Parts: sequence; C-alpha cells; structure tokens
Amino acid sequence: MSTALETIRTNLLSVQDRIAAACQASGREASSVKLIAVVKYAELAWVRDLLEIGVRDLGESRPQQLLQRAEQFDDSVSWHQIGHLQRNKIRKVLPLTSLIHTIDSVKLLQAVDRVAAELSLTVPVLLQINVSGEPSKGGLSPAELPVVWETATVCTHVELQGLMTMAPGTRDLEEARETFAALRRLRDDAEQQLRGRLSLPELSMGMSGDFEIAIKEGATMVRIGSGLFEGLNPAGA
Repeated sequence: MSTALETIRTNLLSVQDRIAAACQASGREASSVKLIAVVKYAELAWVRDLLEIGVRDLGESRPQQLLQRAEQFDDSVSWHQIGHLQRNKIRKVLPLTSLIHTIDSVKLLQAVDRVAAELSLTVPVLLQINVSGEPSKGGLSPAELPVVWETATVCTHVELQGLMTMAPGTRDLEEARETFAALRRLRDDAEQQLRGRLSLPELSMGMSGDFEIAIKEGATMVRIGSGLFEGLNPAGA
C-alpha cells in the first residue's frame, strides 16, 4: 500500500469519525450525512486512492476537469458539480453528474431543464444561495427565491432536491453557524409555504474547516477536500 493511500485512508477515517460524533451530538444517525470528496486540487493518483478505499461521491468545481476526469473512471463514481456551471457546458456535464449543487440563477435552472429534456434526462439539482451576501460568492439571494420556486414547480426535467451554501470567508465559526442556520430556515420556510409542491430534503453545507457546525445545523451533505489530503505533497513539490 502506497504512503499516499495510507495517508488518505487515515484522513478519511478521521473525517468519518468526526461526522459520526457531530451527528451523535445532534441526535442524528451518521448515515444521514453524505461525504462529498472534493477533488478539485487532488492529483489523479489520489483520486484513484479514494476510490480504492470506497469513496464514490466526488465533487469537482470546474466542469472541464469533471469532464476530463469522468473519462478516467467507470460509472461507479457519482460526480457532483460543486462549482459554477457555465451554460455552454450544460450539455456535456448533465449526462455525467449525479447532482448539480450550484444552480445560481433562474436562467441557469431553465437552461438545465431545457437541455435535460432534449437529452431525455431528469437531473437532480440544488439551488446555491448566497446567504452571507458576500459579493465574492456566487448564488441566489434569499429575496430571489419566490421567483425560483415558481419556476421550479413548472420545470419537467430537473428535480430540485434542496439548497447549498458556503460560509463567509472568515475563520469565525459563529458566523459560519449563523449562515448554516439561515439556510436551514430558508428551506423550512419554503417547504411550509409551498405546501407539498416541492420537497427540499438536502442541505449541502460545510467544508473541511466547518463541517461539524454545518452538521449540527442540519447539513445532509458536506464537501470535504483538504481534510482528506492533509499531509500529502503534490508530485514534484
């Protein structure tokens, strides 16, 4: 077994233990949270190591890299598009992804629905919400959601499963908590207002530095990158 594989296995077990502990503290089952391994900066060999130890949900930020990497692996991998999806990449990305986390405009939602219909697909998606309001972050503002709900209810080839957000770009974990709690409230309010027209079970929130807080605030998916590859050096470094 390679040193890299040993390191990744150790890191994965540590992350899984922390997920389980956060779930236990919240009165939840560990199985209620899905780990998405973010491989944006991972070497291809590290991605293969993840697959060898049983990780199948992989997140890519850049559509072009997702397309390239999907060619390297079989259909047992579930690819998650977790970065901005340009409309000119939709047609190529849709057949390869199990979930798009970053629907950040009504126009993108409509475009994905249209292309999915042309490809005879039903595509699971999340809405990316800019809860913190930071200009540097993408996503819909909470004020835009009423229009999005109406659009989503008439889409025929997208399955809106929930919401996604990122914490503010600070190390203040209390700010992160407030952001995650606000996303959960947005989801809960929407489900109440929509009265069964939409079900939004998924909350994708929390990364390597704040995923335990996200779990305590209701995350069902956490996106972990650096926490899985800590201690590894890129080739040639």
